[in-house]
Amino acid sequence: MNTTLHVGLLVNPLAGLGGALALKGSDGEALRTLVAELPAIERQRALLRTVRALNLLQPRSSCVRFSCGSGGMGESALQQTDFAFEVLGRLGAGLTSASDTRTVTAALRAAGVDLILFAGGDGTARDVYDAIGSSFPVLGIPAGVKMHSGVFAVSPEAAGELLLRLTAGGLVGLQVQEVRDIDEEAFRRGEVRSRFYGEMMVPSEGHYLQHTKIGGREDPELAAADIAAWQAETMLEDTTYLIGPGSTTAAIMAELDVPNTLLGVDVVRNRALLATDANEVALLQVLAEVPGAARMVVTVIGGQGHLFGRGNQQFSPAVIRRVGLDNIVVVAAKSKITRLEGRPLLVDTNDAALDLELCGYRTINTGYNDHILYPVGAGSA
Repeated sequence: MNTTLHVGLLVNPLAGLGGALALKGSDGEALRTLVAELPAIERQRALLRTVRALNLLQPRSSCVRFSCGSGGMGESALQQTDFAFEVLGRLGAGLTSASDTRTVTAALRAAGVDLILFAGGDGTARDVYDAIGSSFPVLGIPAGVKMHSGVFAVSPEAAGELLLRLTAGGLVGLQVQEVRDIDEEAFRRGEVRSRFYGEMMVPSEGHYLQHTKIGGREDPELAAADIAAWQAETMLEDTTYLIGPGSTTAAIMAELDVPNTLLGVDVVRNRALLATDANEVALLQVLAEVPGAARMVVTVIGGQGHLFGRGNQQFSPAVIRRVGLDNIVVVAAKSKITRLEGRPLLVDTNDAALDLELCGYRTINTGYNDHILYPVGAGSA
């Protein structure tokens, strides 16, 4: 007789919607109102990423049943699958809130689920923790703008793979992982104020689970200066450069003597600033209007190893394809790569086909005329 895995599903329907708008998150009433005005198709990020995770479980749908939140908080995603599910209560109309997340989480726990699967970002993880504490297993589907916590899988597909292993009787251990969150208002001012919020138990297996973010400011200053000097010296004339967020890329902007948005995307051409803290729309507009070639400069998130999909969603699939996969410049200190302990760099662009195209080996600028070759992988691969 097969044992049925009872999963509690929670989706934060607002998660990640501030990324492409360069809002650095989707907390706060004013920003939530702005996000709510987006076209319906653009408000489906969390739902679609949840469905991607659930699709990995479809071959064993008879071994899984779900309890979920109503509407966009879980029900809408499960309606696109063949799984049996039960909706716990009905929420009122309008935008969901942190209170709704806590209410649904508590209801799922009371319903006797074996594990809570939630889609969101650090704010969602924090609300789940507030509702159930540290003694109950959870797994996060990465769908937010900022995901510094260690409770998330590296991609939606990786979350699905972990659950698939559970249903197949695989030996999937549980690890205690950190829940971290930052002050979004300080984040928008270029200040990173991340703090430890608590710990939750997470099923873990090999490369499927995301590592807790290590702040980029821990990179050696000399390495950043060497990288910046080489990049500034080798920049091509009449080429548009999209400079991503991070302290390493900030050093490049300082070397160019151009104002920098530490946590945003700036656009430079011939050492002059064309756009600052640009969102996806602004980036596409610059790429369409400014003639000539373009390049994108990105760095690695320490600990996690992500190139795309964590804090730089302005680099959307459309922007990446417009720049071209061969025109992506990766910069990182060797110490940051060493901390990965052989794990590949990761991409999670919200486009599974693009993720696969980005896989392979890439050259990384690690100092002045100093480069290494390192693999890039995707949780969907």
